[in-house]
Amino acid sequence: MAYVFTFWTFYTLYKEYKLITSMRLHFLASQTRRPDQFTVLVRNVPPDSDESVSEHVDHFFSVNHPYHYLTSQVVYNANNLSDLVDKRKRLQNWLDYYENKYCRNPERRPTTKTGFWGLWGETVDALDYYSTEIERLLNEEATERDRVISDSKAIIPAAFVSFKSRWGAAVCAQTQQSSNPTLWLTDWAPEPRDVYWPNLAIPFVEITIRRLLMAVSLFFLTFFFMFPIAIVQSLANLESIEKVLPFLKHVIELPAIKSFIQGFLPGIALKIFLIILPTILMTMSKIEGYTSLSSLERRSAGKYYLFILVNVFLGSISVGTALQNLKAFLNESASEEQAMDPGSLGFSTAEPRIQLYFLLGLVYSVVTPFFLPFIVIFFGLSYLVFRHQFPLQLMVILVTAGIDL
Repeated sequence: MAYVFTFWTFYTLYKEYKLITSMRLHFLASQTRRPDQFTVLVRNVPPDSDESVSEHVDHFFSVNHPYHYLTSQVVYNANNLSDLVDKRKRLQNWLDYYENKYCRNPERRPTTKTGFWGLWGETVDALDYYSTEIERLLNEEATERDRVISDSKAIIPAAFVSFKSRWGAAVCAQTQQSSNPTLWLTDWAPEPRDVYWPNLAIPFVEITIRRLLMAVSLFFLTFFFMFPIAIVQSLANLESIEKVLPFLKHVIELPAIKSFIQGFLPGIALKIFLIILPTILMTMSKIEGYTSLSSLERRSAGKYYLFILVNVFLGSISVGTALQNLKAFLNESASEEQAMDPGSLGFSTAEPRIQLYFLLGLVYSVVTPFFLPFIVIFFGLSYLVFRHQFPLQLMVILVTAGIDL
């Protein structure tokens, strides 16, 4: 059955991946030409005292890829412009909302307040107010756009380089462009909607340091996350709350409140952490310096899978039981008599137990191969114990019988 199950799994995977490959090839063949298929993202462009970043990129690729290079576009630091655009989009949403509201009831003009979230401030006509604000932001966007384009300091050492053919772009994206591996870094350009702009200007050395720090942080987050959770849960109990907030003692002593705190509050701390965990992992991926939203999602998914693999699968299934057994063993009182007299083998109980372990290992090795290393370790340790236990028992019996050894 192990062979049948294995071959069936391989066959199913083969059919599945064959279908996926066919669908992907059909998708690529049926698509029209897209700019990202001919474009490469270039980062860590070295500075040049005689040329601007745009001229330097154009000159470099004209010399090194003379037959395939088409054009290039440098990247600007337009964070302020992006903030203005986002703000204008939010106001446009509110304007659309009030226009729809006015269309449903033309007899009454909608109003709003100019304060935070429309909760306070001067009451004004909503349609006029948002139209005026959007017009003001459009003027600010135009001014900021002209400033960014004319400011040489707004240019960052990165560019999108386009080629005449996909082959030329593929060669450039997959080869080293200079003798210094930290300069002129090339990779396939993400789709325009997929670009994560804040990470385009991060230097190579800084990216290496960031990824090292995030790898160490992920290790501690994955393997030691129970310690901060245990601390938070220990604080979320009656005694700790009464110490911090003594005036609530009479309230939390009520049966309903007390049951809620004891039954739900410690678990809520863990749930809150698990809810914000994807956000934490996504933030770590952004710090690592990846330049596309899809790569950020893949890296975050990998981190999350590693986390649940260690803490849910390994931790809950095997480590938890092992720690419970270790705690029971450490709390057991020492006995000098038991240490000096190991006793008999106990064939009536030990042998059936060994047979049971062998049967469990034989059966579940097919469906749960994870058990195999532990079964092997168990029988290895059993061999060492029983191999040296028999001569020891014989020695005890002979000494008891008064035979001079």
